[in-house]
Amino acid sequence: KNSYLTNSVTEIVLSERSTLHYTKLQHESERAYHIATIHVEQHTASAFTSNSIALGGAIVRNNVLSRLIGENIICTLNGLSLGTGEQLIDNHTTIDHAMPNCESHELYKSILDGKARGVFNGKIFVRKDAQKTDAKQTNKTLLLSEDATIDTKPQLEIFADDVKCTHGATVGQLDENQIFYLRTRGFSNELARDVLTTAFANDVIDRIPNEALRTQLYELIFKQLHEGRTTTLES
Repeated sequence: KNSYLTNSVTEIVLSERSTLHYTKLQHESERAYHIATIHVEQHTASAFTSNSIALGGAIVRNNVLSRLIGENIICTLNGLSLGTGEQLIDNHTTIDHAMPNCESHELYKSILDGKARGVFNGKIFVRKDAQKTDAKQTNKTLLLSEDATIDTKPQLEIFADDVKCTHGATVGQLDENQIFYLRTRGFSNELARDVLTTAFANDVIDRIPNEALRTQLYELIFKQLHEGRTTTLES
């Protein structure tokens, strides 16, 4: 298979009191180089939800910039990355709070196996006039092998004094006690690991409103985890 580059740019403008649920599934080949940029501009009382799923590609870079330029805006960014083999999946997000009385919620999760590497660089920017901002940013990573790595950098840059803003990052492995419990119930070791790994992804996948897409995602995740293990054993 030949290598190729995808460079996509999406611009979204939400007018007053509008609502948009946006879901992007990236499942390109293992030889693909994928660069994607999403610019979002939200006006007064609009609500935007983004679900970004990254499964394929050799090197993947996702950029999301959301500007909140009116009051009473809700911005929600959800992300899920699954990296196997030697994939690099790089997520950069910025939420720019320019006006007061807005809220943002951000949850990005990564599952990394083999020698895959993940990056999360997220910034919440609160300008001096953006009083009463309520912003939450969370990055969680599940490492399935000793060679997988994550570079995570959640950031808050705040110039207002009456805000509620939190951010955090966690990195962990599968719980061996939970694997053992499932094995006592007849699960194979591989199936037990797959079930627990998929459970880790649930709270991102379950936020996707399209049931058919949710079902497809679970199938793709199981398939990629199995293929990733096969590649590791062969190498």
